[in-house]
Amino acid sequence: MKRKDKARPFVPTEIHVSTVEDDRGTLGILSIQTTEGMVEIALDRQAADAIVNAIGAIRTKLDQS
Repeated sequence: MKRKDKARPFVPTEIHVSTVEDDRGTLGILSIQTTEGMVEIALDRQAADAIVNAIGAIRTKLDQS
């Protein structure tokens, strides 16, 4: 099923980073306070690299504006 209406994006008001460790290694925690509440994302190295690449793509588009 394809969604017809997109949800409005959350607007970040604060961003915090931390790490946690368990028996499988270290995870980065990205905590984003938004106008709608807290969003917390656990990231391994691959996920963190993917987010960095995505932000780079967004920055490129913003610089063209």
